[in-house]
Amino acid sequence: MPRTLVVEADGGSRGNPGPAGYGAVVLDPETGQALAEAAEFIGTATNNVAEYKGLVAGLRAAHALDPEARIQVRMDSKLVVEQMSGRWQIKHPDMKPLAAEARAVFPPGQVSYEWIPRSRNQHADRLANEAMDAGKNGKQWEPGDSRAALAATSATPATPATSATGPARSAAARAADKAADEAAEAAEAGEAGAPPAGWGSPDLGVPATFVLLRHGETALTPQKRFSGSGGTDPELSAAGRRQAAATAAALAARGTVQAVVSSPLRRCRETAQTVADRLGLEVRVEDGLRETDFGAWEGLTFAEVRERFPDDLDAWLASSKAAPTGGGESFATVARRVAVARDKLLARYAGKTVLLVTHVTPIKTLVRLALGAPPEALFRMELSAASLSAVAYYADGNASLRLLNETSHLR
Repeated sequence: MPRTLVVEADGGSRGNPGPAGYGAVVLDPETGQALAEAAEFIGTATNNVAEYKGLVAGLRAAHALDPEARIQVRMDSKLVVEQMSGRWQIKHPDMKPLAAEARAVFPPGQVSYEWIPRSRNQHADRLANEAMDAGKNGKQWEPGDSRAALAATSATPATPATSATGPARSAAARAADKAADEAAEAAEAGEAGAPPAGWGSPDLGVPATFVLLRHGETALTPQKRFSGSGGTDPELSAAGRRQAAATAAALAARGTVQAVVSSPLRRCRETAQTVADRLGLEVRVEDGLRETDFGAWEGLTFAEVRERFPDDLDAWLASSKAAPTGGGESFATVARRVAVARDKLLARYAGKTVLLVTHVTPIKTLVRLALGAPPEALFRMELSAASLSAVAYYADGNASLRLLNETSHLR
């Protein structure tokens, strides 16, 4: 019987597209021993391109060890796994040649694919981050142990550095926003999203549940003016304070919230403190939950922005990567920031119910990412002041939207 080798691969982009790199490791499935590593900084590219290149490098590393082996590929990219398994079509022109390159390494039927959560793909993730860190310094990733270079990679012009593995390297910073980038890119490319948690799922224990509370009204809210993190940081109005008090009473009656986290902006901190005082909890501030910086649009109505900055507004409505006039944040940038905050909070509050007091864009972004919806979904959700939404996050990486824009507590 041929031996079996496990390939774990990953890729990342700090910007999507942006400075990108990949990492791959070949493992002995019986002992878990790392047999070979590959990593490379590939310049400016997208997450998906970096992931596919990591897959190709991992397959070549395994082929150099044993071309007759049966290969089990494990990746945390559902997009790559589903496409390479033949269940999803490959529509993006950048992905088709990379997928063909991956299929050409081993004969058909010799490679199988399995999706794993990011928490189980840390070795390849670390290598990808090391490659990106090296590229940031104008270098390429160098093997920690130079005893052997894999001959299979010498056939291509841009040869990734590879090695038999040696001592463990220091951990690089994880690309915590990778999931947001991949979801946005997959949606924009017209690919299918990740399958949701649902019937048939295993018992994954108690999920972490984020109860998402939009802050109460300010003077700008009923006027529908852009009010982000680059403006005047307004306080709650009298109506907003009443909304916060009503929300606090409703959440106290439910008795499920175990922690309160707030955006650093004043309207959220005031709303959060009202709720926390009623629940007997403290407020933790998380900067990643702040609202979008709307640049020169701060304080203006949509009609005023349309009149003054028509071309910039059209670009903003057409692409999540377009930023408001005057140095504001694009929705793609906000999505990466919010995803980082989400992952930090999930690690801190595993299995708990946490109230996140934040703003329209962060809440819509968390909902969008949970659903695997495209960026334009942000324009198709209504979020009233002091409304409640909720998302549950499971141990396998899936999320489930449980509530959206609930306002019955305000009546």
